Amino acid sequence: MAVEYDLVVIGGGSAGLLVAGIAASLKAKVALIERDRLGGDCLWYGCVPSKSLIHASRIAYDVKHAGRFGVYCKDPEIDFAKAIGHVQGVISTIQPHDSPERFEALGVEVIFGSGKFINRQTFKVNGRNLKARAFVVCTGSRPAIPPIPGLKEAGYLTNEEVFSITQLPKSLAVIGGGPIGCELGQAFSRLGSQVTIIVSRDRLLHKEDPEAVAVIHKQFESEGIRLLLQTKAERVEVADGKKHVWTTEDKITVDEILVAAGRQPNVESLNLDAAGVKLSKVGIEVNSKLQTTNPRIYACGDVIGGYQFTHVAGYQANVVLKNALFLPVLKADYRVIPWATFTDPELARVGLTEQEARERYRDDIYVVKQGFDEVDRAQAEAATAGFAKIITRRNGQILGAHLVGASAGELIHEIILAMSHKLKISALGGIHIYPTLTEVNSKVAFELTKQNYEKNHQLQSLLKNLFNFLRMLG
Repeated sequence: MAVEYDLVVIGGGSAGLLVAGIAASLKAKVALIERDRLGGDCLWYGCVPSKSLIHASRIAYDVKHAGRFGVYCKDPEIDFAKAIGHVQGVISTIQPHDSPERFEALGVEVIFGSGKFINRQTFKVNGRNLKARAFVVCTGSRPAIPPIPGLKEAGYLTNEEVFSITQLPKSLAVIGGGPIGCELGQAFSRLGSQVTIIVSRDRLLHKEDPEAVAVIHKQFESEGIRLLLQTKAERVEVADGKKHVWTTEDKITVDEILVAAGRQPNVESLNLDAAGVKLSKVGIEVNSKLQTTNPRIYACGDVIGGYQFTHVAGYQANVVLKNALFLPVLKADYRVIPWATFTDPELARVGLTEQEARERYRDDIYVVKQGFDEVDRAQAEAATAGFAKIITRRNGQILGAHLVGASAGELIHEIILAMSHKLKISALGGIHIYPTLTEVNSKVAFELTKQNYEKNHQLQSLLKNLFNFLRMLG
């Protein structure tokens, strides 16, 4: 059967743009289909706008607390509309990199429209039937909306609307204690909203190290953020111009509600059954080569569930690109997958948690920890909250790491590099510029050497006798 394209890419987010752009640069014939605008969730509703707003909120917080350094300012006057203008300006600056014109210049045929599979080898869009050697589905995800009675009628925000509002809500209820809820909850609190975060579980950020989360919890409470743990929103009512959220514990009256209760894959309109593509509980079902149950169709990014991060989507896109264009032999390797939550302090992790390591390796693990309060640069900047924790095997193999503290999302990359190249924790003990926050990594690496020495009584006895002998020799 003759085909028109080497690749038809469905979805113009982070993964789709990477696949389409590189494939076209390799002289493959590529069609890229997008129903809305290129750039995806990361550019318009996720990473870019959220970090821009978080930055503005951190400046507000630092100004408000400048007195601890002997710099006295009146409480900052916050122009929320201008802060949102900064967010939109950053998006506008980055957007040309993801523009249709750029990808058309690379040789990609960009098609705007909603389409669907009509059989196992054909995708129909705008009345056209597209056939290709391979298809790549990377349609991403959208906010999951919990079925709370009255919520729809009352109205709410998600990450898709929150960066377009120009008036700061005086009070805000955040439904969900994951990364989005925590990041935006703290940002809005620092910009002047009275924030309540409603969490159904027993702690924030339930996938993270409990000790690390405790640091975030303490910081949130110190900033006046109200945390309702093991609490569910049961219904929402509107009265007297306010939104009333009835929970299992209390009634919360707010100006606005932000829903951050997870994600769901964008698959409904694709007619995947006609293509022989099965769904799992979290999204499109794929094998280790990122092939769906139809081997001509690949999928990557949020639409397959799992690690829903832009950098993971980019990694998966590279795997798909090689398998779809050439031979499907490359397998995705998730051994070293890092991520960060950009609260203040930041929280970053890679690899196994302490509990996961103990379950897998039992007694063959060491847990080493170093507080930021023993890092001189952290003392100089009054950024002593938090710690670095690394889980290793007895031989020094790094199994996982959890950092909570200033710039944790940057500091963890040294550990990621070590894990990626299968270096032992001792590799982190090399020379680090003084004074920098990265000293926390070298200090925590030294802790393993210290622990091993303290447990090796035979070595201690041997060294004691050696030094006694050397002193006798003069």
